[in-house]
Amino acid sequence: MDIPIAANILGTTGAVCWSIQLLPQIFINYRRHSTEGLQASMMMLWAIAGVPLGVYNIVEELNIALRVQAQILSFLSLVTWAQCLYYGRKYSIRKCATAVIILMALLGGIETGLIFALRVAKDRNLEWPMILMAVLSACFLAAGVLRHYWDIYIHRTVRGISFIFVGIDAAGDLFSLVSVVFEHRIDVLGMVIYGTELVLWIGVMICGLVYNLYPWIKERSQKQAEETPAEGQVSLHQMPSSTSVFRTASGSDVVRRVPQQRP
Repeated sequence: MDIPIAANILGTTGAVCWSIQLLPQIFINYRRHSTEGLQASMMMLWAIAGVPLGVYNIVEELNIALRVQAQILSFLSLVTWAQCLYYGRKYSIRKCATAVIILMALLGGIETGLIFALRVAKDRNLEWPMILMAVLSACFLAAGVLRHYWDIYIHRTVRGISFIFVGIDAAGDLFSLVSVVFEHRIDVLGMVIYGTELVLWIGVMICGLVYNLYPWIKERSQKQAEETPAEGQVSLHQMPSSTSVFRTASGSDVVRRVPQQRP
């Protein structure tokens, strides 16, 4: 199905989602000055995943939005990873910034070299290098999300991760997946890359419903039931005793009830 306009619109929408997906997570980390529960290994795996994903999208000449998307993924993942170092391991800002700059240069150099190499391989009708890039990107993306599945299994809750981020990222995967369908040819490997992560994020959302939302609703309902008196019952408040102190209407005088003595 070759509908370039639809492919570009959907691809651009997916790229926009991926451009802002980590911003809610970055903001939450900054606001609470903590990255507890957020897996630094996930962010690093995603930063690495952007390399084969970018190589694949560029060499396969997918729409421009998908080509840019991978670069944004790597950059924002490195920023979030730096937050994990700063808030979690108490690294200095200079040390975090230096690490990010070095990794960006390293990953960018590797991606550039692979693009030139795989273009030559494509001209020679070699398919396995492109298959390898698709498999690597899908594996790194999936491994990053699966790292949170282990944390969910250990703690029986979804912690440290913004559900806004999860929703936006899943939407980005969905739009990117559909945009691939509208390319001049059906790119099965591209669909696997985005489809794998989409399925894993849906699983995280389901875990959030089971371990976070449902217990919260149940606890809130129990509190409301305890605070609300049953129908037909009268709510009794503690009344002052006969020796209590009462204030007059003016609120200035104090009168103490004293038991009368019989003559």
